[in-house]
Amino acid sequence: MLTLALSKGRICDEAAPLLARAGIGLAEDPADSRRLCIATSLDDVRVLVLRAQDVPTFVEHGAADLGIAGKDVLLEHPGGGLYEPLDLGIARCRLVLAEPRDAKPAAPRPRVATKYVATARRYFAGKGVQAEIIRLYGSMEIAPAVDLADCIVDVADTGATLAANGLVVREEIAAISARLVVNKAAMKLSHGRISALVERIGRAAAGDGGGCR
Repeated sequence: MLTLALSKGRICDEAAPLLARAGIGLAEDPADSRRLCIATSLDDVRVLVLRAQDVPTFVEHGAADLGIAGKDVLLEHPGGGLYEPLDLGIARCRLVLAEPRDAKPAAPRPRVATKYVATARRYFAGKGVQAEIIRLYGSMEIAPAVDLADCIVDVADTGATLAANGLVVREEIAAISARLVVNKAAMKLSHGRISALVERIGRAAAGDGGGCR
């Protein structure tokens, strides 16, 4: 039995029809079911529906053989036990640095609000800037307005939410989309089966697109 971990929410919504095109139909709609382990149209493949941040952990530690997660989540994951063979081209958005339209020149040690702590640290370190990173789990856009932070690092698509809160994108840090990841040990032990599954999903994903929030 091969186990595929799938991020809840937007990625799950966009990945389910992609998997169906690959011949991996879900026996239940994750949006309507309370089950976290769902059978598929393939007798030897099941799907786990997990929080996005948990997908790479389940895959790295072998609780799942494969997974589908956003590149933003993978950038934050500290482990190294994953292959990333496919960009599925769904759940597209951008990880950006944004600040108020009327922001003053950057401070020597800017305060940055984000849930992408590791990625933000790498980004500012790469620019030789010692930033103060403030971890938030949501509502990043309001942080500069209440003087909690000078800028934010967050995902964005059209930029409408940023604009509504008086922010503008100053730099794109990374292009984000959903990726297929594979446990390295599982790839060695079940190479034929996993490679065949990756190929099926890759063919289904070819030419596919999607949006983010």
